[in-house]
Amino acid sequence: MIKFGPGGNCEWFKAEGNKSSDQMPAFLDKIGLDAYEVECGRGVRMNPQSADRLRAEAEKYGTLLSVHAPYYISMSSLEEEKRKGSVRYLLETAALAKRIGATRIIFHSGSCAKLSREEAVRLALDTLRMAIDAYKAEGYEDLILCPETMGKINQLGSLEEVMALCSLDDRLLPTIDFGHLNAREQGRFFSAADYEQVLDVMQDGLGEWRSKNFHAHFSKIEYTQGGEKRHLTFEDQIYGPEFSPLAEVLVKREASPIIICESAGSQSKDALEMKKIALSMKK
Repeated sequence: MIKFGPGGNCEWFKAEGNKSSDQMPAFLDKIGLDAYEVECGRGVRMNPQSADRLRAEAEKYGTLLSVHAPYYISMSSLEEEKRKGSVRYLLETAALAKRIGATRIIFHSGSCAKLSREEAVRLALDTLRMAIDAYKAEGYEDLILCPETMGKINQLGSLEEVMALCSLDDRLLPTIDFGHLNAREQGRFFSAADYEQVLDVMQDGLGEWRSKNFHAHFSKIEYTQGGEKRHLTFEDQIYGPEFSPLAEVLVKREASPIIICESAGSQSKDALEMKKIALSMKK
């Protein structure tokens, strides 16, 4: 079964008087969603008391938790200290994930800068090996690292590059951000066949289980020639992508990803819309 939820705290959540992330599971249960991604893009800062409350509430309401690691991870940096720092950030994220009961850690791999894309991938693979070893050493090997496809062309994170990272270890899962892919490829997704191609690449490269149980982000995103510019809401009628063709493909393949909505302020509302669309495909 596909799970849906928001990334971060949306305007709807705040409008109902909620203030802290530990209130999110009750809110999501009330509106009919079952996943939540804790956003630590600017650093892992949740205090222990809030983390413990979030875990208890997530267990009470059956909310699946994931954590987005800091945005400033740079796995492909030429500077060894920055790459070691990226491993530290992933360890900090893992400590929070363990405390709140999350299982998946989503991260950006960094940029290509002046490197060739091949060299950037090589460095990122080396850093990811260090991270996997560090996770084993700290007892975090049950957590799932999920490299994300990225929206800007100069970022490391094309579909093929994420497949290369995930090929390093069977426990790695891709985070397929369909809005990012649509932006970096200047409007890729129009039909079910367009989405089929992505899932075919995953199945061919990572096998059937990972191609059905991957992590996903979905939002409409404005883009320029360089790729992603800004996240939009589902009210946008210009940039896309549209969710219905993807829902058709996922239902046909009996896939069960976790889909996190990252719309600009309307994450929960748009996640609920995606859930309704997916349920209608099953009738």
